Amino acid sequence: MRVLALWYPDSDIGAPTQEKMDTMGAFIHEALGAGVLIDTGGWNKDAPATVITRTDGNTVVKDGPYTEAKEIIGGYAIMRFKSHDDLVDWSKRFVEIAGDGRSVVRPIADEPMVKSASS
Repeated sequence: MRVLALWYPDSDIGAPTQEKMDTMGAFIHEALGAGVLIDTGGWNKDAPATVITRTDGNTVVKDGPYTEAKEIIGGYAIMRFKSHDDLVDWSKRFVEIAGDGRSVVRPIADEPMVKSASS
């Protein structure tokens, strides 16, 4: 099963220490080698954002950043697991490295809906 995991840190914890970056780097390397991790990255909460909303036939585009957000998404990962137990094991290991917060993991389509031009 393919999943999308979003990481919500408990607070604005600032930049990670070099030790945490090294530990997370080793975890990511292991997950890539095991074929579990497909893609991952972090979000810069201060970077500009574009929000496109459609309501009652009207489309509105707003540019941010939006500092009023109550929950900050710290990063994402797209992963593939053979079982729910594997999902739980890998996800628990991730949050133990990342720190206080929560990871929301949801199934997504097993194959991308759009293939790249090189596929």
